[in-house]
Amino acid sequence: MRIPESRGPVSSALFAALAQAPEDAGTELDSLYGLVERQLAGTADILAHEDIQLALFCLYELHYSGLDGVSDNWEWEPALIRVRRLIEEPFEAALRAAASQAAGNFELPGGVAMTSDAVADVLFGLAATDTGPSVSRYVARKASLDQLREFLVHKSMYQLKEADPHTWAIPRLSGRAKAALVEIQADEYGGGRPERMHSALFARTMRGVGLDDSYGAYVDAVPAISLASVNLMSLCGLNRRLRGAITGHLAIYEMTSSQPNRFYGNGFRRHGFGPDITHYFDEHVEADAVHEQIAGRDLAGGLVEAEPGLLADVLFGATAVMAIDSRLSAHLMSSWEAGQTSLRTAVPVAA
Repeated sequence: MRIPESRGPVSSALFAALAQAPEDAGTELDSLYGLVERQLAGTADILAHEDIQLALFCLYELHYSGLDGVSDNWEWEPALIRVRRLIEEPFEAALRAAASQAAGNFELPGGVAMTSDAVADVLFGLAATDTGPSVSRYVARKASLDQLREFLVHKSMYQLKEADPHTWAIPRLSGRAKAALVEIQADEYGGGRPERMHSALFARTMRGVGLDDSYGAYVDAVPAISLASVNLMSLCGLNRRLRGAITGHLAIYEMTSSQPNRFYGNGFRRHGFGPDITHYFDEHVEADAVHEQIAGRDLAGGLVEAEPGLLADVLFGATAVMAIDSRLSAHLMSSWEAGQTSLRTAVPVAA
């Protein structure tokens, strides 16, 4: 991914350090750590902090496809991992607070053994409590073509590398949970056919409406809350201690995906687009209806049966994604209903 424009002192200092080789950036790294400490101390809402969320997004990107012109030796540079951990601590705390609020008065059923089926029932019950603003219904009924493009731009931060954050969990699981995750991911990656990978299908949708489908092309355009949504996945996927959270995240993701994708596809059909553009959404209507059962019962349920102590983390991952998605949805809806763009900058559209 190309290095984006900085959004403040933290991302600016980070990019200055990354422009050098790790062995030549000692002074910059020392000052970066102190700078991050000071910025975090004055941050009231880290989930919406443009500078910090961008910096964290780019730190995580070193573990994915990397940053253009940045040495691969930075990936496991101890001083940079120290900076990342410094940001992760308050970020995780904010996510846990948001997750707790999203859970509301939801309580685990008393006196019920947490079998895999019981875990799935709990997760389906959580999914049913989601009462956030419905972007999918707005897309189906009202969204303009420009708003459809904005919607794709927001989603592109994850969808162009769809499934990758959850794949980090495969070597951290065993038995039934591991087999379930591999089964889901095999579908996400197209069953061995690159043109059927879900990220490739999403890229085709972007091209079809005149958008750039290269990964990270619109990182400068999306707000902090869109980056926070992806950073949540990376946090849970890259930290083994949060393996329960990444399974809960995926389970809720699958459980709340099928019907919205039907609406998304209808929104694009309403503007005259055909199957080549709607294939991505239509594919998820069917696939996620199957994946939700595997993710709920075999992945999350199987993990809790094997490691009962991870139930709380599974529920954290599930409620955290609900909280962040609700906040992102509220941003989109409030912007569109006010006749404003939900993006930080306008994006060019090809003919």
